[in-house]
Amino acid sequence: MKKFKMGMATQIFLGLILGVAVGAIWFGNPAVERYLQPIGDLFLRLIKMIVIPIVVSSLIVGVAGAGNGKKIGRLGFRTILYFEIITTFAILLGLLLGNLLHPGEGVHFSNHEKTDISQYVQSEKEAGKTSIADTFLHIVPTNFFHSLADGDMLAIICFTVLFALGVSAIGEKGKPVLSFFEATSQAMFHVVNLVMKVAPFGVFALIGVTVSKFGFSSLLSLGKLVLLVYFALAFFLFVIFGIVGKLAGIHILKFLAYIKDELLLAFSTSSSETVLPRVMEKMEKIGCPKAIVSFVIPIGYTFNLDGSVLYQAIATLFLAQVYGIDLSIGQQISLIVVLMITSKGMAAVPGTSFVVLLATLGTIGIPSEGLAFIAGVDRIMDMARTVVNLTGNALAAVVMSKWEGEYNMIKGQAELNKLGPQDIKMSS
Repeated sequence: MKKFKMGMATQIFLGLILGVAVGAIWFGNPAVERYLQPIGDLFLRLIKMIVIPIVVSSLIVGVAGAGNGKKIGRLGFRTILYFEIITTFAILLGLLLGNLLHPGEGVHFSNHEKTDISQYVQSEKEAGKTSIADTFLHIVPTNFFHSLADGDMLAIICFTVLFALGVSAIGEKGKPVLSFFEATSQAMFHVVNLVMKVAPFGVFALIGVTVSKFGFSSLLSLGKLVLLVYFALAFFLFVIFGIVGKLAGIHILKFLAYIKDELLLAFSTSSSETVLPRVMEKMEKIGCPKAIVSFVIPIGYTFNLDGSVLYQAIATLFLAQVYGIDLSIGQQISLIVVLMITSKGMAAVPGTSFVVLLATLGTIGIPSEGLAFIAGVDRIMDMARTVVNLTGNALAAVVMSKWEGEYNMIKGQAELNKLGPQDIKMSS
């Protein structure tokens, strides 16, 4: 008799369903948050514990093995250029749908519960003091160990790339250092597999707390906004990424099926950080060189937030329509520029999407108080935009590998062709 084995995606989905059920049954009961939040927090802490060691060790191994600084500089320029192009498409799509469908018409905030957003206001004030020059200067750390402690990914990447180039430059003397980080990388991926065994419990706890706090009433009250955001994100995921994937020689449905476990986990936890190590590992298996994967994906977590900027564009127009503010073409063009800048400059600030929205609304004369009324459904929309953010960064590794002429198409197709029809159907 064949032993039944439940896959990771099934386990996570089961945790998701049970979490929703527990949250719905005990809606409004503070005991749910008291007992389940520590379990969810424990899972998130386990993931955060291993992210930086994996990024540092993988980047050193990849860059040191890749060779010269000229190649890394070219890769960096192409990566940022690609991210900016895709981000622009996301913003334009958000503005197009917002102008065509008018999600804010007929919505009256007097009927909705107001949520405290003081924490985001404070973050926006702090971030607003930072100029564009300061943002770029911040990439270069004054103290690498301080950046490690703060989890400042861009500063960590900057130092690590330079260090890896130094290891490569000293030749034979650098081999012991390279061997150490190769072993570290392999050991950390083993730790990832151990941590992922508790992922279903983390998903169960985090979803249970979310549903028990917000319930379904908040979703229904602002349903038009939520539905539009989900439609826009789905369109971007299947159509825009579908076109990008086709240009890179990847079928988007097969690609989504390939990373379905990671997408489901990211959706459940509203955090793409939880799957960073596994996504990096899978992109290597699909034919992307370690040097490109370990460089492109961590940078994308800060610079390539396609789902977030798409949501921000729609939310801005939604609030403008609620307040009866007619934004001119010039104002909407300035909105594109502001979103492109602020989404990068504030990427490391907690509550990024709300902070960026606060900064954006002030520049075009929309009252920021409106955010307090949509805060209740933000987590529901955050789950979907995290999926798009994650897919965009994973796909970027394939695109940049293809652009650099280093993508192993045969290896990639062989890996994707292992998927059965049921896997592809589940991802769609």
